[in-house]
Amino acid sequence: MTENPAGLTVVGIGADGWAGLAGTAVAALTAADVIFGSDRQLALLPPAPLGPAGAVGPSGAVGSAEAPGSAGALGQSGAPGSAGSAGSAGADGLAGTDGLAGAAAGVAGQRIAWPSPLLPALPALLEQHRGRRIAVLASGDPMVHGIGATLVRLVGRESVRVIPHPSSVSLAAARLGWTLADVDVLSLVNAPVEKLHPLVHPGRRILVLSRDAESPGLVAALLRDRGYADSTVTVLAQLGGEGETVVSGTAESLDTAGLDPLNVVAVECGRGGVARPVVPGLPDDAYESDGQLTKREVRAVTVAILGPQPGELLWDVGAGSGSIAIEWMRSHRACRAVAVESSPERAGRIRANAAALGVPDLRVVEGRAPGALAGLPAPDVVFIGGGVTRDGVLDAAWDVLAAGGRLVANAVTLESEAVIAAWYAKLGGELTRVAVNRASPVGGFTGWRAMMPVTIWSVVKR
Repeated sequence: MTENPAGLTVVGIGADGWAGLAGTAVAALTAADVIFGSDRQLALLPPAPLGPAGAVGPSGAVGSAEAPGSAGALGQSGAPGSAGSAGSAGADGLAGTDGLAGAAAGVAGQRIAWPSPLLPALPALLEQHRGRRIAVLASGDPMVHGIGATLVRLVGRESVRVIPHPSSVSLAAARLGWTLADVDVLSLVNAPVEKLHPLVHPGRRILVLSRDAESPGLVAALLRDRGYADSTVTVLAQLGGEGETVVSGTAESLDTAGLDPLNVVAVECGRGGVARPVVPGLPDDAYESDGQLTKREVRAVTVAILGPQPGELLWDVGAGSGSIAIEWMRSHRACRAVAVESSPERAGRIRANAAALGVPDLRVVEGRAPGALAGLPAPDVVFIGGGVTRDGVLDAAWDVLAAGGRLVANAVTLESEAVIAAWYAKLGGELTRVAVNRASPVGGFTGWRAMMPVTIWSVVKR
């Protein structure tokens, strides 16, 4: 603690509690003036020392108790499911030695349970205790979907000291004999189960950090709905603790009754489901649509021209069924998008498509451009699939882009092509025409049926 001028130390703790902590973690907690954590985490600490008159010292849970999932609001590592490894030793020593000494001395710091919701209250909480030595308890490794990352973003890397503990992900992989480099990891602590969709592929292994005891059942149901009922699903609970349990079955047969809320779900995908490609160009029937859908071949070309980069924000203007925004977001988990659609019915369909295809975070704005664009976060890239001929739409899209921003517009009608041609003459860029023919029955034979050609204009703002 004394080596950290900010006095803010994040300590990872597992289901094995105090006994599993290394010497540096024990020292940080025994030296702290105030300790933040969930009720469950605070209960893992040894009792506070007795004062001179035999009264209990200043320690004690203060503030609002943790509501279910409040730790998840932070994205705490392995929160339901994070568990520590008994005897997690390092060069700093074992809790078996230093930890016993710390327990004998007691943990005298004031104990404060996190309020819910936490994130809005966090800055004020830290400010209230400025100048005191603060310890924050986190489940497992604080930097794996954890509060450690939250605090670093809030107060800066130089102001936070992190003492990690084995994460629930590492412990689950160790129990299963899985190589972490070959495993996809998803946290449902603060996310809907639909985020699992892009990770489900034949034969893939996935570790899911659960929100609560209901999460394994939700995972199994999603797998069944996708046609992967033969997947092996293993629920590992209280990892590293005395009550560690393992329950296994298929997505079809898994018994989810009485599961512990502190669990990790391990999925080994079967091979019976329909595979969805990871590259743009999902089958047209993957989308609910009233016909306002950028067709598969054109969609693949369009997304390639848009060129998504991790972290970039796309505006999809005149989104129709949402396919461009959805496949933009599917290209990388950090890609973000806003779909702007004037039809409430289509907007609802976009939301349903986004959830079904694994990007429920897609923001859908109901309204007509250019008016609906006002107040939206500035995009890195704008795609206009509908509304090119509407006055002010291209102007608004171009004006909001910073230098290096990209604009792509698709045209099908002569009128929209004329608008694009005029902008091309003014700004340059690239023009591409995509003409697709699909085979279809012609009587008892097979012939080619032409789809309407699409003109794509793309330009980079200099």
